Amino acid sequence: MRILDEHKINPVNDRLGIVVTDVPGAGGANHRYVINGFSASRNASSVEDDADACFILFQNGPIAEAGINGITQEALLAVVADRLRSFQAGDYACKENACALTHIEEALHWLQQRTIKRMRRGVEGTNVI
Repeated sequence: MRILDEHKINPVNDRLGIVVTDVPGAGGANHRYVINGFSASRNASSVEDDADACFILFQNGPIAEAGINGITQEALLAVVADRLRSFQAGDYACKENACALTHIEEALHWLQQRTIKRMRRGVEGTNVI
């Protein structure tokens, strides 16, 4: 178990805990993260009134063998990009959000380029390097 704290900078982020709860897989990355320290009962968008944690489960194992069993980094980045685009379209637009969005879009681009290369080599969805 590891605790991440690089997000801590203000009162809301100081309260949010991020815990890595599994062991790294074959590629060296973890697959299960828990974010806690909040109460969904006070969130108008919540469908679980008593939730006090969010579980993020990433794909674990090659798709050809394990099937699709979790989310991807690309999917998570797409969610963050969507939120930043929404802020940029409204009253919260600012240079910092624009810069963050640019870098998230760039990260997504490079992850997609990696996938395209793996698809061309015929190794996407496998543990072949």
